[in-house]
Amino acid sequence: MNYRTLLFFLILVPIMIIGMSLSLLINLFDRTGNSFHRIAAWWGRFSAKLFGISIETIGSENYSANQHYLVISNHAGMADIPLLLGTMKLNLRFVAKEELGKIPIFGWALKQAGYIMIRRGQNRDALKSLLDAAETLKNGRSIHIFPEGTRSETGEMLPFKRGAFLVAQKGGAPILPVTIIGSHLITPKKSLKIHKGKIRIIIGKPITPSNFESIEDLMLESFRTIEGNLQRYRFN
Repeated sequence: MNYRTLLFFLILVPIMIIGMSLSLLINLFDRTGNSFHRIAAWWGRFSAKLFGISIETIGSENYSANQHYLVISNHAGMADIPLLLGTMKLNLRFVAKEELGKIPIFGWALKQAGYIMIRRGQNRDALKSLLDAAETLKNGRSIHIFPEGTRSETGEMLPFKRGAFLVAQKGGAPILPVTIIGSHLITPKKSLKIHKGKIRIIIGKPITPSNFESIEDLMLESFRTIEGNLQRYRFN
């Protein structure tokens, strides 16, 4: 455990608990969850400064803060979610694993703010969660999904799963492909250590689901875009 990990437990966790508790109260008056998102975005930016993480964003011109998207990205570190919340100018809701929704205060706040809890697997509950995410898109909110389903230990891409692209087809919103580079070095998988460093976030051009005949074609194009930017912009 390094000193940044101690900062996480001594500073960031208490701030997070206070923020989540405050969010529960705010959500009683703001059913949209937008106030919660603003708090979460601030928390993401504060986290980056606290841990000495610099963020370079490429491709901001490829999206509009006034539009809504299904945002998909690769997943290589625990820092991915707060960094995306703090960096992207979208009112994002994340699709998160069901277990997070069961955590007292934290999980309650996520649910009230409109985050989608999903049970892993190919069961009816998982399908219902995906349809809920598609409905959120139809209602004009941006949703984020990690189509790999889990974090990569090496920073290299893992195969995509179909669920995110079912949401894209049902929700009717453009896919915004995002590549995250360097996060596996900030918060390595299977380690409690937190390192300072540089993150590069590349935002690709939106992909229109209706331009593709099948989920497989849509999934392949999205993978190629994110993988292509990973290879093009990776740190030397």
